[in-house]
Amino acid sequence: MMKTDILIAGSGCAGLYCALQFPKETQILLVTKSEVEKSDSFLAQGGICMLRDASDFDAFFEDTLKAGHYENDKKSVEIMIRSSQDVVQELLHFGTDFQREEDGTLAFTREGAHSKKRILYHEDTTGKEITSTLLARVKERENITILEHTMLLDIIEEDNVCYGAVIRKADGSIETVRAQFTVMATGGIGGLYAHSTNYRHMTGDAHAIAIKHGVQLKDMNYVQIHPTTLYSKEGRSFLISESVRGEGAVLRDKNGNRFVDELLPRDVLTKEIWKQMEKDGTEFVWEDLRLIPEQELKEHFPNIVEHCKEMGYDVTKECIPVVPAQHYFMGGMKVDYHSKTSMEQLYAIGEAACNGVHGKNRLASNSLLESLVFAKRAALQMMEQREKGACIPIDQKEELFSSIDLSQYADIENLQEEYRMLVKAHIL
Repeated sequence: MMKTDILIAGSGCAGLYCALQFPKETQILLVTKSEVEKSDSFLAQGGICMLRDASDFDAFFEDTLKAGHYENDKKSVEIMIRSSQDVVQELLHFGTDFQREEDGTLAFTREGAHSKKRILYHEDTTGKEITSTLLARVKERENITILEHTMLLDIIEEDNVCYGAVIRKADGSIETVRAQFTVMATGGIGGLYAHSTNYRHMTGDAHAIAIKHGVQLKDMNYVQIHPTTLYSKEGRSFLISESVRGEGAVLRDKNGNRFVDELLPRDVLTKEIWKQMEKDGTEFVWEDLRLIPEQELKEHFPNIVEHCKEMGYDVTKECIPVVPAQHYFMGGMKVDYHSKTSMEQLYAIGEAACNGVHGKNRLASNSLLESLVFAKRAALQMMEQREKGACIPIDQKEELFSSIDLSQYADIENLQEEYRMLVKAHIL
């Protein structure tokens, strides 16, 4: 049996940023299903939104609501936007390298459904830049222990209070973890789809565990399809960032004709692409990056240019085939404005959580921002609860832990299939 103050499941930007908010005397155990770098946060290309000044608040707010079909939780949206400058300043303090203008000021770009340029970026690997920086800071903290290739199998709860979890470590051993607070930062559900930009191990385990224990869920059928991924018959779908279209790339049909406004909200644009594919009788449409100046293309999107080259396409000379694929999950465990679930001492952050920010469709580049804002709010509330002595001590639950039959988790393949079926039943 292991014991810690805070147990965080997931090594994306939400889990890492949450861990960094606690005092250095707080013992934190961070477990992750694969290698620590294999979170979807590392794959985010476009950027992170920031409120540039007070004059942009109304437009930023409206853009977010419009993209979300006005089903957003307005208070969550306001919290996210008003917290954005502080979060970005902390990222800069940690060492995050965002693109700069010649005069040294932060550079901003625009993506689909944004009325103004308000997106900070690092080439076309913004998620990697942010998350790797946070990871570097986490590794400097002696109070944070990271366990890779460690699966969250279950939570341990009684009377709707969470006291820790059951995990499977890299060596196959199954252990219980006592924790004052448990944080679900496990990401989305893309691994359940044949075509997804997500890592294949993102199969919604935490959501299945939530279902199993009666933790409230919200908007489980709100799944975002990204309109432009590089066409491929197999494997993880490679994202062609929205920023590419924001900088001037256009979409063409089989005859080379432009057929749509490329900066429509993601769900609307996806439908238009599907309609065009059906009309043309094709499995993809063409994206033309040649309208972006070659130097700008190579400097802003080096990862995309290189990957396309590896797949046999020279984006400076020819169009590339693109197709919609599952990208993001707007639903998840229902949380309040401090990321607490319906179960005491259990929190959810990042893509695993649903605080209503995104509504029915996420606005581009709001995911990293939302994850960070509400991860910090979760940590602040957990610290406040500990200082007040408002949580039930885990040392009082000896009988609960001794009664757990770990043999029920031995058949890992069967357990994973059970969890997949649970989640699929709720998203269809």
